Amino acid sequence: MPARLRAALVLGLMAGLANSALARDDGRFANSPLKPWFESLHSEFGACCSDADGYVLADADWESYQGKYRVMIDNVWVIVPDGAVLTQPNKIGRTMVWKHYIDGHPRVRCFMPGSMT
Repeated sequence: MPARLRAALVLGLMAGLANSALARDDGRFANSPLKPWFESLHSEFGACCSDADGYVLADADWESYQGKYRVMIDNVWVIVPDGAVLTQPNKIGRTMVWKHYIDGHPRVRCFMPGSMT
């Protein structure tokens, strides 16, 4: 799938889930009933929503791979470290990733698998 089409699909999904699915805290979601839940999410790498934004992933952009998860970030498959996988119940039902960069390379801070249906 071309990157432009994938970006348009992700933006469409995010727009449709704007009240509950995004982890951005710029004030738009101050009254969301899920805001405290998003703020409580932590992995071994720290708070998911403190320094990074969460993004909803399309099913085609994540998979189980050799006993681990991997996600597509910036057109590159990135292995999700075990310590980044969130095991809490997924209250939004969508797959999400919180990314950051180390030396210009994408890394996963937190990952919440969805139902992949």
